[in-house]
Formats: sequence, structure tokens, C-alpha cells
Amino acid sequence: MHCGNIPALPDIGPAGTFTLVQPRESAPAKLNLSLAVTGRQPDGFHQLLSLVAPLALADDLSWEPGGTADGLSCDDPSLPTGADNLVLRAAAAFRRRHPAAAMGHWHLTKRIPHGAGLGGGSSDAAAALRLLNGVSGFPFSLHQLREIASEVGSDCALFIEPTSAVMRGRGEQVTPLAGKVAEALRGREVVLCKPAWGVSTAKAYAWKAARGDYQDIAQAERGLAEALGSPDPLRALIALGNDLQAVVATRHPALQEGLDLLLHRFGVRAAMTGSGSACFMPAEGAPAAESLQSVLGEAWGPGAWVKTTRLS
Repeated sequence: MHCGNIPALPDIGPAGTFTLVQPRESAPAKLNLSLAVTGRQPDGFHQLLSLVAPLALADDLSWEPGGTADGLSCDDPSLPTGADNLVLRAAAAFRRRHPAAAMGHWHLTKRIPHGAGLGGGSSDAAAALRLLNGVSGFPFSLHQLREIASEVGSDCALFIEPTSAVMRGRGEQVTPLAGKVAEALRGREVVLCKPAWGVSTAKAYAWKAARGDYQDIAQAERGLAEALGSPDPLRALIALGNDLQAVVATRHPALQEGLDLLLHRFGVRAAMTGSGSACFMPAEGAPAAESLQSVLGEAWGPGAWVKTTRLS
């Protein structure tokens, strides 16, 4: 998937008038189709092995130059828009490397729920870096943008050029997936479901650290290779699992209760993505959204969110 920058160019309007097209970027969500946590580094970050794929579901980020400081607005009033927002942190990181970059106002249209493990905040940050790079005349290569992104967040580098990839290290080591496996995943429809509550990424990894039950890296690599060699890699990756799922379910038992209901009622195996609380399943064989919401509501209560999208 390529998220190209749309520059601020004049657009011909009625009767030959001109309007300015705002620079904007699409910020796609991602799924961790599998996630192994293989240890903890001395700096406190965890080491991961994860197969990640971008989704058609995406936020939209626009920017208008002007002023002496960056500002941010969002159509979701529950999302904090202060200096700690990853969009503004990304803009600050960009200017540390390129002080001449213009200030401006950002507007974020949210479609990716936050606290979901879908990478919305990290993707928004990467979109800000791509956009600023474009309006600044492309001072940085993709490799350099990934370096800046890694300063903002562990998995932000993944979104600089979103594609199916294997993430290693703390998430900053990204190896794009190619060949038949990439083609087998691209375009597959998936159903996302999320309870009304979210999960803090920092807390999920702290819970994992308290347990300390990390996978052996060699074993995790073998398991991933076997799943990628399967006739149906998507289902094989779901079966491979997410090491944070059991940890989160210990603190939020309703999460696993909902997934167990899906398996028992419909025979559909779903898995958590990232640090949760969103889960996903192949769309093939999945029940209608109304049935999903009804069954998940038994475990998750009202407010369950269900969305069909595709891997891109």
C-alpha cells in the first residue's frame, strides 16, 4: 500500500475560479496477524516478532500552514489533542531534524478506534511525517523518515510505507513481506470487533513483564515460517496467536469470553490484535454484523463495534 502525499495545488473550480487543495494523508490501521513477545531489552522495551498487515480502514490527516506553533483538532472529542498526541510529537521530531519546516494546523478525522491495538496513533504520526516531508520539498528519504518515526514510537516506522511486513526488535526493524504470501494476504476481507473499552499498550506490556513468560526467539521464528508456508496463511497466523491476548484477558476476562462465544456459536476463531482490545477474524464464514454484535454483547455488553474491511 502506498500513501502518497497530495501537495497543496490549485484546483479549478466553477467558472474558472481556483481553490487550494489542503495537503492530506491517509493513515491506515494495521493488524498484528501474529505476535510473539520474545524478551525484554535493558531499556525496558520488549522484543517482538510479529506479522503485521495494513488495512483499508484509515484515518485522514490534513494540514494547513500558518502561525507560530502547531495545533491539532479532531472530529473525535474523546481524543486528546495536546502536545502528547503522536501527530504533534511527530511534527516536533521532524523539526528537530529540519528546523525550517513550516508550522501549521492539523486536523484529524478518526475512523480507527483508539485503545484498540490497531495502530491508529502510530499511523497518524507516520502520516504527519510523510506530509511534512512532502510540503518541505522531500528533505528526507524513506529510510530517514523511518529513523525519525522510531523516535516517536516503537511501531511508527512500520507506517512510513505501509505494507505487510515482519516486525522485529521493539518494532523498529521492518522487513516487508514479498512474493506469494504477500499476494495471498492482500485483499483478504476481515471482520474487526472491539468492546466499548480499550487497553493501554503500556499497561499490557507491563502485565506481560510481570509474568515474564517470553517465547524463545528461535521457536517463534520457526512457528512464523511454518504459518507463512501454510495454504491459508491468514488462518494459520491467527492460530499461531498473540502472546498479549492471555495477559489482557487475565485483566479483562470478558475479552476471552467473547472470543469463546464466537468459536462455540459460529465455529469462527478470532484473535486479538496488538495489545487489544480489538479482535479480528476472516470474513469468510463469519456471521453478519448484527449476529456478531448480539453474541459479543453477551460478553462485552452494549457498545461493541464491528467493522468489515480488507488487508491492503
